[in-house]
Amino acid sequence: MVAAREGKSDMADNMQARKDEIISALIQARRGILNVAYTLPPERRDEVFLGVWSVKELLAHLIGWDYTNRDAVKSILEGELPQFYSHRDRDWASYNSFLVEKYKTKDFAELLYSVESSQRALMGLLATVPADEFDKDRGIRFQRYKVTIARLLQSEADDEEEHARQIEALAERARRSPPEST
Repeated sequence: MVAAREGKSDMADNMQARKDEIISALIQARRGILNVAYTLPPERRDEVFLGVWSVKELLAHLIGWDYTNRDAVKSILEGELPQFYSHRDRDWASYNSFLVEKYKTKDFAELLYSVESSQRALMGLLATVPADEFDKDRGIRFQRYKVTIARLLQSEADDEEEHARQIEALAERARRSPPEST
């Protein structure tokens, strides 16, 4: 009986550690992005550096995915496929474009504030989700892919880590050379 309780305790600890690891990855990646964005010279904020995106579009993209992921977590907890999957295309291009259009603003300070507050809203929701719900298989599938909160958020963390590297590369180029004239 004691061994069974200890096994459950170890499993609960592992689930909590997994939840904490994912949340930490999200926070660290966002912190990396914002640390660079805050120090980027004004003339570099509209410079296209990522496909067709400037830093402003990248930040709008992050805001949109924070709100998308909030809705997605709620859907998963209800046993439903998150709505955003209906917009799936190559690299989520059309959905990303929609998010950028919806959340981009000209005021850089406002955009930075929104990036911080959208992540706070997501973290606030995640704080209420029990750790055992993160990897729970509710039978939700998208094209044979098992959809869980953990998988959804790990994908977002990976995406943001990549964006952190991309914006850091932009900042490094900015330190080495003056902005390109348009």
